[in-house]
Amino acid sequence: MNPGTGRGTTRRTVLTGAAALGAAVTLPLTLTSGTAHAAAPDAAALRARWHTLLTGGAGLDLTDERIAAAVARTGRAATTAATGLDPSRTDGLFADLTSTTLSNHVTTSFKRLATIATAWAVPGTPQYGDTALADLLLAGVDWMLTHRYGPEHTRFDNDWDWEIGSALALNDASVLLYDVLGAERLARITTAVRHYTPDPNLWRADRQIATGANRVWISTVVAVNAVLRADGDALIRVRDALSDVEGSGANSVLAFNDRADGSAGTGEGFYSDGSFLQHYKHPYSGGYGKELLNNLSRLLNLLAGTEWTVTDPELDNVRAWVDEGFDPLLARGDVLASVCGREIARPSKQGHASAQTVIEAVVRLIPSFPGDTADRFTALVKQWIAEDTYRDFLAVTDLASLVAARRVLDSPVPARGPLVAHKQHPRMDKAAHHRPSFALGISAYSSRIYNYESIQNENLHGWHLSDGMVLLYTDDLGHYSEDYWPTVDPARLPGTTVVAGRPADAAGQRTTSATDWAGGTALPGTTLGAYGMELRAYGSSLHGLKSWFCLDDVIACVGSGITADAGPVETVVENRKLRDPHATLLVDGKAAPTDAGWSARLDGARWLHAEGIGGYVFPKPATLRALREERTATWREINLKYGTDTPVTRPYLTLWQDHGAAPAGAGYFWLQAPAASAGRTRQWAAAPPVELVCDSTAVHAVRRHADGLLAANFWTAGTSQELSADGPASVLVRPEGRTVTVALSDPTQLRSSVVVDLARRGLTVAAADPGVRATATGRGIRITADTANLHGATLNLTLKRS
Repeated sequence: MNPGTGRGTTRRTVLTGAAALGAAVTLPLTLTSGTAHAAAPDAAALRARWHTLLTGGAGLDLTDERIAAAVARTGRAATTAATGLDPSRTDGLFADLTSTTLSNHVTTSFKRLATIATAWAVPGTPQYGDTALADLLLAGVDWMLTHRYGPEHTRFDNDWDWEIGSALALNDASVLLYDVLGAERLARITTAVRHYTPDPNLWRADRQIATGANRVWISTVVAVNAVLRADGDALIRVRDALSDVEGSGANSVLAFNDRADGSAGTGEGFYSDGSFLQHYKHPYSGGYGKELLNNLSRLLNLLAGTEWTVTDPELDNVRAWVDEGFDPLLARGDVLASVCGREIARPSKQGHASAQTVIEAVVRLIPSFPGDTADRFTALVKQWIAEDTYRDFLAVTDLASLVAARRVLDSPVPARGPLVAHKQHPRMDKAAHHRPSFALGISAYSSRIYNYESIQNENLHGWHLSDGMVLLYTDDLGHYSEDYWPTVDPARLPGTTVVAGRPADAAGQRTTSATDWAGGTALPGTTLGAYGMELRAYGSSLHGLKSWFCLDDVIACVGSGITADAGPVETVVENRKLRDPHATLLVDGKAAPTDAGWSARLDGARWLHAEGIGGYVFPKPATLRALREERTATWREINLKYGTDTPVTRPYLTLWQDHGAAPAGAGYFWLQAPAASAGRTRQWAAAPPVELVCDSTAVHAVRRHADGLLAANFWTAGTSQELSADGPASVLVRPEGRTVTVALSDPTQLRSSVVVDLARRGLTVAAADPGVRATATGRGIRITADTANLHGATLNLTLKRS
């Protein structure tokens, strides 16, 4: 990972990777009243670049099946968008978009015009060059400017629609229709956009400083508007806004928020561990993060090789955004839902749509980073496209991305291969575990991170998205698509411990936890990790300690101290939308009924196997509840803004442990074996590969029999067999041959140091991360790790046997 660099008012923008974008021009970061005006840009050339991003450019080979199919899609989309377009109406340009209180009706109207204009500009569509259609589009633009959008109109509802959504779409339509707009109409359009979005640094009606994805969106609006007006000075401000020249870099979208010089960023944007936060404390890589990457890639393309080329050296951080921030969060074409924010409640964002945006952005970035990075990004893109057999990227992407992706796929660089890694993002309380046959995401929250977002009447049932939710990604690539989020029982999300019942819509959203312990430690170069959270539920007295020890193909799930003053409390083992409604569930080797509506209490269960999902082993026989059901819901129930009213029904299998009413000190322990066969699950039930060592309120610990690995989460000072800690810590101890590797962290992110005692004699230090020291004791070795300002990052020590 690349640390951010400090910045000041005298620092110059010198881009190390700018050669691929064109000749780098060294420009001052500080604008002053004496700064010379930029030359007028070659507006036609820049318009042509943006036009190519929208249409795929000139010379499309219509005999190519993929190109022809994309052109046909463009035409069909335009036909759909044009349905009901009627500039003679007085209430709305479209019959279904007449609201004067819902601002997304304005954005959607402009988006439809841009969709139609795209088809008008793409050779081979039925709409291409149609003069009557051009007249209709121009009348539509005029209608919107007269009745909805411009200096004479009062904005309503959401600022985003006025300053970003509508402006982006109107800009695109204007580039596409430029040759037929006429000077007067063009001036009216650019004046309207500048009325709402005059400054790439500021947004909202009260002119707040724009941060994160919003700053890049705003900059994109201003940039295209500047191209339409041939305004070079505005392009300078766009380039410098990305680095926040006017704010001395405080709001730079290119710098990491955790900067090497210790200065603080806005808190919104990327961190060096790959985390991305927006709206202050919401994990949002798959929402705002992907949009930031997407629009930045478009801006870089627009400005490459010009006087306005982005030359900030911190543009190099984009490499780490992709490698650390997006790659671990993609699971065969899906973005882990735990980092998608309220977008999971939008029907348009299912079906791997978010991953498509990430891939398109990285394809655009490849020319910006020559050499090894370009090859690595090429290998990533090839892998991402190939492994998503649910959604064919080449069959859904836009024309420009299709053309670029085809070039990438034709390159001699081989695909990267499936990701096999354990990655934790301490800055956003999330973990991802990738094995060859599955991926697993763990979602927590703490005093540092919000639990979930529900604004604009979206994501109304996200109550438990961070209460230890565990999302399993298998070869059922459509599991979290096809209406999962409206139909799943939101009070029984997999992995969570909850008080049973349904809170009010949006209850508790944007809430931090009262506790600091959330995080873990990961052993570098392996798929071994310890993760945990202290749960203090919103709206109840529920408290508990939860751990997940990710040991290659087995996840040991441990809970203790589960206590509540009232209400039935449950820990959800699994809640799965079934690909096959009659998939077999084996309970200790016996098939359970497959009828919808079946429910049962499973007393003394030792192992379960769900066909197509995997196995669950209970080394201490457990009492479980099981339920098969057909769940019916509408998207409107979870999203009043973008939801639909059509009922959808999906089959589910739910398994949970009932801790009873007002439990005191309850707990659980099971081994989850994703994608394991029934035979393997049976074998592991007979001889569990992982042993529970401790499940107290001081420490959770497990040991793997194959190599003696010990994994522990210390909630307070405590001891577990040969391992002790002086306070909160997460620790992995792995013997391997003549060495012992120790990985540790401070998941509270508050401690200046962590002290661990390992009662094994004859060990000396072979290698240690900076800040890690070891001294011999009478019983073994004491390890002291400086954890101040590491924000939960793992430190490592390798010991050798004498």
